[in-house]
Amino acid sequence: MTALGMSAPAHADRIKDIATFGGVRANALTGYGIVVGLTGTGDDNLDYTVQSMRSAAQRFGVTLPPGIAPGLKNAAAVIVTAELPAFAKPGQRLDVTVSALGKAKSLRGGTLLLSPLLGADGEAYALAQGNLSVGGFGAEGRDGSKLVVNTPSSGRIPGGASVERAVPSPFADGDALTLDLREPDFTTAQSIARTIGPAAQAVDATTVRIAAPPGLRERIALAARIETLDIAVDAPPARVVVNARTGTVVIGAGVRVLPTAIAHGSLTVRVTEMLSASQPNPEAAGRTVVVPRLDVAVEAPPARAALFAPGVALADIVRAINALGVAPGDLVAILEALKAAGALRAELVVI
Repeated sequence: MTALGMSAPAHADRIKDIATFGGVRANALTGYGIVVGLTGTGDDNLDYTVQSMRSAAQRFGVTLPPGIAPGLKNAAAVIVTAELPAFAKPGQRLDVTVSALGKAKSLRGGTLLLSPLLGADGEAYALAQGNLSVGGFGAEGRDGSKLVVNTPSSGRIPGGASVERAVPSPFADGDALTLDLREPDFTTAQSIARTIGPAAQAVDATTVRIAAPPGLRERIALAARIETLDIAVDAPPARVVVNARTGTVVIGAGVRVLPTAIAHGSLTVRVTEMLSASQPNPEAAGRTVVVPRLDVAVEAPPARAALFAPGVALADIVRAINALGVAPGDLVAILEALKAAGALRAELVVI
């Protein structure tokens, strides 16, 4: 019999918040479709859109004359995506996302024709159809001016797909259940194994193996009890994340620095060119010429410095850097300099 430790440490997280059972996952579905009913914002005469409309018309017994390309400004070729949850059964509804594939400017007001959604194995697991909900819009004037808000070339259909086939799940297979941590950590994996009891064993930093009964009903009951257990989670690693494109800097609570000082100042060099006349003495034989004169001025505001004591915390770092009036770009340079100097006790991640 599987023994479960039911003690709940203070300020702990539930196991279901930090780990998932192996094999219990969603599956991506993708399909190709046609959106009709647009108000002149479709693909016009793209070859694959015309071919798709011919195929759709033939399914209803309508044959378009060969050599005639219908104007398709009111239709657009789209890619349809959805996510099939674990244990989804035939008849359940899925939300789908529809995105323009060609030159369509807007899908507002369109209707998606029946489109199969395929899994990674090429089999159809759901069918999508319905009216699109588009959050963006666009307007265009005759003079070429445009106004676009959000993204009108994509939209969603809430409950727009019906599940037609269930995906087999390995949850009931084998003699054990596995818990996969969302963030690999040896300390957390070992703590989960101790909390669950002798039936659990930490395999590595990500996986905890749990002996399980063979019956599906007993496994479900066991998984439900495990998910509600509280676990003491170790503090996350000290990390500073820098987005080099936007200048966004996120500093984790565990970041510490060694004794160090940061000086930040700005230096402005201004070069001004002025023209002056050089006029010779009236008695001398010469002529008046224009001579350029350069004035160089250097403005250097007093540099400000911040001194960090040993083991300074996040709040002190942020307060000191704000006092220096540092821009995001300068803040990135300061953090990189701290890391290079060996004073930053944290992992510096640049994305």
